[in-house]
Order: sequence, then C-alpha cells, then structure tokens
Amino acid sequence: MPREHSAEGERRRPRRRRAPGWVQEPPATGAAAVDPEPDQEPVARTIALRLLTSAPRSRRQLAEAMARKGVPDDVADRVLTRFEEVGLIDDAEYAAMLVRSRHSEKGLARRALAQELARKGIDRETAARALDAVDRDDEDAVARELVRRRAPSSARHPYDVRVRRLVGMLGRKGHSPGAAYRIVTEVLTELDAETGGAEPDSTP
Repeated sequence: MPREHSAEGERRRPRRRRAPGWVQEPPATGAAAVDPEPDQEPVARTIALRLLTSAPRSRRQLAEAMARKGVPDDVADRVLTRFEEVGLIDDAEYAAMLVRSRHSEKGLARRALAQELARKGIDRETAARALDAVDRDDEDAVARELVRRRAPSSARHPYDVRVRRLVGMLGRKGHSPGAAYRIVTEVLTELDAETGGAEPDSTP
C-alpha cells in the first residue's frame, strides 16, 4: 500500500529552484500592473551623443534623428536645449566650420554654401553671419585655384570645349556664370603663356 505522507513531511519537501533569469509576472490588478512607458530622455541623449561623436551636427539634424527613433518632440527639445547650454551643440560654430571647410576644400561659392547650410538646418540669420567670412575676392581665389587644377586634364580638347566644361564646373560650385567665364578665360590665358601656347583668337 502507498505510504501516506505526513504534514511534517510535506513541510520538509524541498522547494523547486527557479531557473536563472526567472522574473515574477506582474499582478493582473493594482498599481504594479501598470507598465509605464520607458523614459525617453536617455534614448534622446544616446542618439545625440552617438551622432556628435562621429561628426558635428546642427540642432535640427539631431532633432530629426530623434524623431525617426520615436522620441517625442518635447523630450527632444528639452535634451537639445540642455546640450546647447553645456556647449555640445552650437549652430553658429557649426555653420562657421562648415563654411570654412567647404569653401577652402571644395571651392564652394556663397550661393552653394548657403544651400548647404539650409540643408543642414541652419537658420537664415545664423547662415548669413557665417557667410560673411567669404567675400568676392575669396570666391575668385578658390575658383582660380580650381580652374588651374582642372585645366590640364582638358588640354587635349578644343578651347571652346575647355571653357564650357570649366565654366560648368564652377557653376556647379555656386559661382555665377559671368564670374566663372571671366576666371576661366583668364586662367587659360595665363596657362597658355606659361607653357608657350598661342592665345586663342576667338571666344565661344
């Protein structure tokens, strides 16, 4: 016959061990049953810090990145304002840096620089202050340098083709058609003189 278990034996029965990682299920009712939404501020800070670590960013660029990750606008605004207060975001400095680098390294004129600043989310007033660092002489200087670098690769083409291509290259960088044509013809004339080539007797 099966042995009957006493109450004392039941009490001595070892408890079943819980598997590692066991988490108690929340109750079905009461305050503990409410699952609050996760705090979005740490998420917003993580997004901003990750992007700022790789490269400087404007406030609007960071706000757009947060919006894509579902961060509420009020949370994003609060975090971005704090970042501005501690100097991690500075649209004026960012705009000035972008103007310096794009102008000197890529030869962009003010028109192209203004378009790029707008794409980065820089407001017009901040952009205008940054663009004050570039004047007409600066634009002409970088344009002349670009033409001198690019002209040798087009030396095998007729003069009018060279002019058209070089003027188009400067136009894509924001230089006006009149300034671009003037600079291209001046530089080609200088290069012809330096290499002993004959000056063209016609214009396109």
